[in-house]
Amino acid sequence: MWWVGSWRQAVAAAAALFVFSSLPAAPAAGAATVAAPATTVPAAGSGVIGHRGAEDPLITNTVELELDALGVLHARETIAFQGPAPEVFVRGLTETMLYDTEYDRRFEVGGVKVTGPDGRALDAPVEHSDGALVVEIPTEGLEEVVLSYRVGGTVSEVSRGVQMEWRAIGAYSHTVESTDVTVTAPLPPEALSCLAGEPRSAMYCTASDMGPDSSVAHFLQADMEPADRLDIVVNFPAGTAEGEPLLSRRWSLASAFKVTPATASVFGVLLVVLVGGLAVLVRVRGRDERALRREAAAGDHAPVTEEGGRVRFAPPDDVHPGQIGTLIDERVDIADLTATVLDLAVRGYIRVEELPHEHFTSVDWRLVRLDGPPGETLLASEWLLLDALFGDRPTVRLSRLGSRRASADFPARIDRVREELYRDMVRLKWFARSPSRVRTLWSTAGMVVTALGVILTVVLAVFTTAAFTGLAVVIAGAAITAGAQYMPAKTRLGSSVYAHTVGFRDHLLSPRAEAVPPAQRVELYSRYLPYAVIFDDVDRWAELLAAAALADPVGGEPEGTRLHWYTGPREWRIEDFSDSVSAFVVSLTGIITNTRRLRVLNQLQRSERR
Repeated sequence: MWWVGSWRQAVAAAAALFVFSSLPAAPAAGAATVAAPATTVPAAGSGVIGHRGAEDPLITNTVELELDALGVLHARETIAFQGPAPEVFVRGLTETMLYDTEYDRRFEVGGVKVTGPDGRALDAPVEHSDGALVVEIPTEGLEEVVLSYRVGGTVSEVSRGVQMEWRAIGAYSHTVESTDVTVTAPLPPEALSCLAGEPRSAMYCTASDMGPDSSVAHFLQADMEPADRLDIVVNFPAGTAEGEPLLSRRWSLASAFKVTPATASVFGVLLVVLVGGLAVLVRVRGRDERALRREAAAGDHAPVTEEGGRVRFAPPDDVHPGQIGTLIDERVDIADLTATVLDLAVRGYIRVEELPHEHFTSVDWRLVRLDGPPGETLLASEWLLLDALFGDRPTVRLSRLGSRRASADFPARIDRVREELYRDMVRLKWFARSPSRVRTLWSTAGMVVTALGVILTVVLAVFTTAAFTGLAVVIAGAAITAGAQYMPAKTRLGSSVYAHTVGFRDHLLSPRAEAVPPAQRVELYSRYLPYAVIFDDVDRWAELLAAAALADPVGGEPEGTRLHWYTGPREWRIEDFSDSVSAFVVSLTGIITNTRRLRVLNQLQRSERR
């Protein structure tokens, strides 16, 4: 050793010299030029010995670093123990350091070799961990070991030469009393700097100098704890060594989703496609709307024909309420089923009997199945709906309709009705394919594209900086999923029928529809009522029907107090019909809605049991 004597005086002298002599040196590792400070390493004859326990060994490390012309740093560390050496001494050789806000700097550490005092190689396991190459050196019973290795990537070009930057000490497993680092190169150094202490510390090292003849870079750090580090920077003249820093982009959300010309271009293309598609859709829909107005005008008239001096109800294109609701919004809604039940009642296949009101109970109805008028046929969906309501029973109470005891398979039967209505749309050639299946197909496609977009985004975020591109796929998938409801397309015939239906709706919503011969108002208003459910005008037509039933003789009853398809309890009056039928529609809608929810819940429970 080149120092002897008291360590306390040496450290005090080094600290005092550091305060006055190291001010010109720039501590920033990336500085282009750093002024060389005066000598601050204790002169020969002084000693540096750190704190240690009575049973702990005194450990020192002398590090010799030689930079060759190719920019490779050759290291030799002599680790000495005064006292019983530990069983294993661990050195962490830094492989990754923070470079700037976006990049990390990598160092290629290799050629690791450990020898004992006699020059024999020692078996020292090596492991990559958290940006460091960890070397476990077996030191039990040894006074000294030599660790040698080489490092690439320490050199970078600066404005006035080259700069060597390296974390000379990344980590120790034990407290080291003194770490002495010497750096040599083909040309003498021009400036140097160092930082020591905890990883985020900005403290200068204990001492640094360039030797008596300014030919080497010398650094000293006393009392290094296991978590301390020693970073050194040495500037050399141009041509001393070749090399450039090895940089790797640090992962972060900001960098992963960085907007670049490439990702911006993808979004630009996506924007053009979406806006272009929207423009085409607006143009096509605009053309359809103009055609719709022309066709609708043809359907805006009273839906009746004259036969034998009497007016007979004749809806446009013979469209039934359930069909018309499905055609309008391209889906079978609860209102479509409710309107069909009411239509079956009006046509004579069901009689709705309002039951006597009991105290503190809600109103209830009994549905009675009838044969219907002779010579009339029902649609397949209407037969299925009657079967769903009654099964083999002649009557059923509305409140018990959805109960498991009364009809355990009622939800499944309702689903069959819905599917048959969708098949009607295709059978009548109003749609080329079932609207339900088209929506399901596009929704599935949208969800698949969205899932692929999420996976692509994650992969791009982990391995590249182009994750922003993946978001375009996610947005496209979400747009497809959201637009699935608009994908069912009517045929030319379907569009024509739809236009006539719109004209029928306009007529039904206008006061002109009330212009019906008095003797037939009850009959025709009753036929209008199910369509009013579809067009959300049931309250108005219920009041008109009640007024007509009260004023016009019906079925041999001069007072006109009863309807043939709806009856009430003894205290019930025809003036109550509007409120009664509105309550019936609401109750039936709620029962069918709850039934569908119960079906979904039952399916979930069965899947959990499996």
